[in-house]
Amino acid sequence: MKQGLVQVYTGNGKGKTTTAVGLLCRAVNYGLKICYVHFHKEPGRWAYGEINTLKKLGVTVLGCAHKHPHFYKNITKEEIRKNCLGMAEKIKGILKEKKYDIVVLDEILISIRDGYLTENEVAGIIKAKPKTTELVLTGRSATKKIIGMADLVSEIREVKHPYHKGIMARRGIEF
Repeated sequence: MKQGLVQVYTGNGKGKTTTAVGLLCRAVNYGLKICYVHFHKEPGRWAYGEINTLKKLGVTVLGCAHKHPHFYKNITKEEIRKNCLGMAEKIKGILKEKKYDIVVLDEILISIRDGYLTENEVAGIIKAKPKTTELVLTGRSATKKIIGMADLVSEIREVKHPYHKGIMARRGIEF
């Protein structure tokens, strides 16, 4: 790619990760090299279909901060922050290598919202992006600064959700 952009998928609606993964499926078809980094997801506990599919497609998949205090009361904010900071540095290294055409940071915006990374730390990742790399950030609650640094921002808004009728997440659809 001659020009890589910064994309942000945010909002309280369902479909942010799905949108990013759809973009990656398209990119694989054109032979683009991809790194997908997920934050606050625990593939060992929750069978995220997109992670397995991306691996089968040859995408490099990395993850961090697998446990969240919402589900695990014995994990501390400091442990999660340390894990996120380590991954932030790793991502900067990955960007510096210029090995990937697209790097997706799935749910990294949750790290800002919940105080595991600062807005400036994530902005530092964006600034480290080479000109030719597409960088995609997902998660609820994108900040004004991150939105200002992006080239494309889509807000996915919940209008109606089956969860409110008691329909839980379904394998193959929500995960």
